[in-house]
Amino acid sequence: MGPSQSLLLLLALSLSSTLLLTSSTDYSALVFKGCADQNFQNSNGLYTSTLRALFDALISQSSSAKFYKTTSGDGTSAAVSGLFQCRGDISNSDCTNCVRKAPNLAQKLCGEAIAARVQLNGCYLRYEISGFRQVSGVELLYKICGSTRASGGGFGDRLDLALGEIVKGVVNGGFYAAAYESVYVLGQCEGDLSGGDCVSCVKSAIDKAKSVCGSAISAQIYLQTCYISYTYYPNGVASNNQQPQFSSSGAQGWNREKIIAVVLGGAVGVGLVMACLLFTKSVFKKKHRNHKYGG
Repeated sequence: MGPSQSLLLLLALSLSSTLLLTSSTDYSALVFKGCADQNFQNSNGLYTSTLRALFDALISQSSSAKFYKTTSGDGTSAAVSGLFQCRGDISNSDCTNCVRKAPNLAQKLCGEAIAARVQLNGCYLRYEISGFRQVSGVELLYKICGSTRASGGGFGDRLDLALGEIVKGVVNGGFYAAAYESVYVLGQCEGDLSGGDCVSCVKSAIDKAKSVCGSAISAQIYLQTCYISYTYYPNGVASNNQQPQFSSSGAQGWNREKIIAVVLGGAVGVGLVMACLLFTKSVFKKKHRNHKYGG
């Protein structure tokens, strides 16, 4: 089966859960990955060298750009196109660190797949063999819906107003993050989208969030060419306005009410921390989840 027939290839997604141990954002934490079912025909190591050249080109641009798209092996049957996108509100150094981690994760998690996407908290990397047919730009790739539901009146109106701010904010620049009416919102489009296409994508993400997450007070919605997230804080948004990290029990749930805080002292505390980390590592290995979508 040739690359042009790869529209029906399915990509496997898995959620990598993270445990909050500090208040800072881990931009290099894995959110999900998508891998094509078909692998490169890697004769003479051609695709390996082409991919390495692509990754090197992407990493080299990450210190000065938040978005970059290029092709390696151009003009040959082994050509591979790829891009990275960093969140618009992170520093250049955080962007570089995030992008540097993505290729190794892609190869570790997807092997020699002819197309892959690795989504981290602070960036994502995507690549595909020449001729690989993309899904629609507004295709839902992944969702995380908060398990806590809104109680009392007024949440829906506040959320609608806050989400409307994303639509207005992404028109120029393709990125928006702010607190509005006790809701922290964030939206970003792929760097080469026009203002109009970006707005259309974000509106689709908002519609999907309302459809699949309902009254959840927090959500992350990832489409092919844009994503949005929001979190409602009944007592007001924290002053640092950073997107929070959550422990997660599965692909469709995070619960910010169950962030784990541990206060320990002395040697006993150290021993308990080590035990918790080892237990967490074991649990995460056992809870690797796979999900499918068309690619």
